[in-house]
Amino acid sequence: MRASYVAIAAAAAVLTGCVVGPNYTRPQVAVPTSYRAPGPLPTDQASSLADLPWFGVFHDEALQDLIRVALAQSYDLRDAVTRVEQAQANLGITRSNQIPQLDASGSLNVTRSSRDGAIALPSSIPFNQNRNYGAAALNLLSFEVDLWGRLRRATEAARANLLSAEENRKAVITTLVSQVATDYLQLRELDYELEISRRTLQNREDFLALTRQRQTGGVATLIDLRQAEQLVESAAASIPTTQQQIEQTENQIRLLLGQSPGSVPRGRSFLEQDLPPEVPAGLPSALLERRPDIRAAEQSLIAANANIGVAKAAYFPTISLSGTIGGQSSQLSSLFSSNNGTWNFTPQISQPIFSAGRIRNNVRLAEYRQSEVAYERTIQTAFREVSDALIAHQRTRESRIEQEKLVSALEDRKRLAYVRYQGGVDTQLNALDADRDLFQAELTLAQTRYSELASVVQLYKALGGGWQ
Repeated sequence: MRASYVAIAAAAAVLTGCVVGPNYTRPQVAVPTSYRAPGPLPTDQASSLADLPWFGVFHDEALQDLIRVALAQSYDLRDAVTRVEQAQANLGITRSNQIPQLDASGSLNVTRSSRDGAIALPSSIPFNQNRNYGAAALNLLSFEVDLWGRLRRATEAARANLLSAEENRKAVITTLVSQVATDYLQLRELDYELEISRRTLQNREDFLALTRQRQTGGVATLIDLRQAEQLVESAAASIPTTQQQIEQTENQIRLLLGQSPGSVPRGRSFLEQDLPPEVPAGLPSALLERRPDIRAAEQSLIAANANIGVAKAAYFPTISLSGTIGGQSSQLSSLFSSNNGTWNFTPQISQPIFSAGRIRNNVRLAEYRQSEVAYERTIQTAFREVSDALIAHQRTRESRIEQEKLVSALEDRKRLAYVRYQGGVDTQLNALDADRDLFQAELTLAQTRYSELASVVQLYKALGGGWQ
């Protein structure tokens, strides 16, 4: 007898452990041995810029404060957190289907029979026929025996969806940190442009005053005066445009912070903004484990793979159990006595026979490899973004170096042109041309410096940094 029990238990364990559908295996994706970049990368490829926390990359204390506020109040991040909470609730609901559900019920039935009712009472029976009885029961709601693993596969899919939502939350953090940093650096660059414009305007106003004196003394002509006025007005006209860009950038940052439009506190000046001098990219294979969007795409792939098992389980019989246990009595004191006990046990089995291809097409739909394609595309997009950021960083760095040389040459040219003009050796036109060229070159240099800083931020984001 004991051997038969052991055999039954072993058979039940085998059936319970049966799970239809494929087990997940990570797809083979071609990973490059190194990132494409214009020049040689730092020799220490084991480390990566993304290994640093965001406060180890951005040293401006005002920027750090802005990022902290954004992480606490950003609408996008709060929405991502809500999605994680929804996925947690969905996992709890799905997982509960694997566990028998119990509830308790009770009732009190009060009846009174009429002498002339459906069954007439004899006169020998007293007229007052009251019947009171109560019932209490513990109900086993319909419980599916998960022989084929349908519920376990559904739970696996729900768990993967939860992890995907969590990785998406991390991706939002990465994007948020990089966006706040990029906009802040843009703001400081615009502040620097405004400083250049105001300094240039002041120099041109001084030159205009000198030209008026020379024109009054008969040394300068009226056209010289008009040309000097033109330079002043062109510098003055650039200031409102730059101020507009500053105010709109401030509003953009405030939106990222989850705040109303307003001013943004500043920290270090634009020229004092320092980022890591070297930007190691790390090993390409490590990108698969670090970038949250890649990890989210893989979890979506795991969920889709588990749903194949859910769809295939519909081919097999479904066994469900339900029942009640309790008591009925007209006296509360004897409601739970052995003589008044009641019970009911109802096993059910159902097997699909003809569904007009619905099950087969559900399996085909679940086997559609859209998630696998999305996973591979996410990986290749990540490699492209890292390469683009490396290229942008090196090329803008080279451009910034050349632009600095140009500004230095134009500063010297302007100085000599004005000296020659005031000495009567050269015309005013050459001096004014040198002034215009220098002004434009200084603005271009500021924009190039910003592009170099922004390329580091984009590389940090592309490598998956900032969410730790």
